[in-house]
Amino acid sequence: MLDNRKAIRSWIMYDWANSAFATTIMAAVMPIYYASVAASGLGEGKATSYWGFTQTAAALIIAVLSPLLGAIADRSGGKKRFLRFFSWLGAAACIGMAFVGKGDWAAASLLVIVGMIGFGMGGTFYDALLNDVASDGMRERVSARGYAMGYLGGGVLLAVNLALILGWETFGFKDSAGASQVSFAMVGVWWVLFSLPIFRHVREAGGTPGGSAMESVKEGAARLAQTFRSVRRYPELFKFMVAYWFFFDGINTIIVMATSYGTDIGLKQEALIGALLLTQFVGFPATWLFGRLADRVGGKKMLYGALSVYVLIVLLGFLMTNELHFFALALLVGLVQGGAQSTSRAIYSRLIPPGRTAEFNGFLSFTSRFFSFGGPLVFGLVGILTGSSRAALLAIALFFLIGIALLAIVNLEKGWREATR
Repeated sequence: MLDNRKAIRSWIMYDWANSAFATTIMAAVMPIYYASVAASGLGEGKATSYWGFTQTAAALIIAVLSPLLGAIADRSGGKKRFLRFFSWLGAAACIGMAFVGKGDWAAASLLVIVGMIGFGMGGTFYDALLNDVASDGMRERVSARGYAMGYLGGGVLLAVNLALILGWETFGFKDSAGASQVSFAMVGVWWVLFSLPIFRHVREAGGTPGGSAMESVKEGAARLAQTFRSVRRYPELFKFMVAYWFFFDGINTIIVMATSYGTDIGLKQEALIGALLLTQFVGFPATWLFGRLADRVGGKKMLYGALSVYVLIVLLGFLMTNELHFFALALLVGLVQGGAQSTSRAIYSRLIPPGRTAEFNGFLSFTSRFFSFGGPLVFGLVGILTGSSRAALLAIALFFLIGIALLAIVNLEKGWREATR
């Protein structure tokens, strides 16, 4: 089944399917709808706080569930089964968001949490299936193609949804809020429709046959405990994980704080959304090309390059003064963001011991989410202490520099041998 073209295309298409949630629900439309409609009756500043609590609750639940369910999936051969369940759960939550109206902030928060659980947990099992469709030599390329299609798919549906929202009168809606509600439902339908190929054409390696659900839970919990103990048996994998925690935190901080930073320095909402679309559409060809280059020169070298560009992005962001500068930075982010993420996924997949892919992907998801508070926390603290969001952004460069330094001491060849011994 490895390197089967139909299976690879089907695996890649799932990134196209679920990235619509990342762009429309997480990044562009729902945050605005939440503040202006769902939480419009709350006091000043509460909408932003409640949105933050919503994100935190979802992240904590995903962090707890990922390693446990990953271990259970490896035991039972159930990665596809879990992926299907969480995909349908997330899609159903998106459709439910279409019925959230003015003042329904509690329902909106609950549905966003459920949707993010579907997105985050689904991503864990999706990543774990990479080893079931691509051989070692193909993973950088296949992983990059997945991210590339995600950028394109997420960008296409976001563009359609923004057209509906901005031109609501033309399309017969009573207001932009009604158009937003339809866009949420479209994400759910899109997610279900384009995830069908992965369930039909991708086959995973079998787990241990037989056993009740409770036995799977018990053995999954036991394997999770074993994961914590056994990571030290794979020192190169562990060193890569620590490096990943730092540069993932830096990348995540750039993603979640970019809009707030742009607002702080006086950029208009239209420019911020336009820059997001630019990142999506630049990310498609750039990530595909990044994967091809990673095949030729090595994933580690390409990852060095991407993280170095991120340091440059932070430095230029510190000096940014207008919308043109913001678009230039969005272009740079689009060039390297997907490549950095896809190459990291491919490298990590080769450091995982065979038969434990979902377990170790769940463990990485748990640990990286647990440590992902660091970047936003540093950003906030530096901003408060200095009174400057520019200084706060500059501090994030430290996460990339530490990540680069730690990556330098990872011996990938040794790590691959450790994984298969």
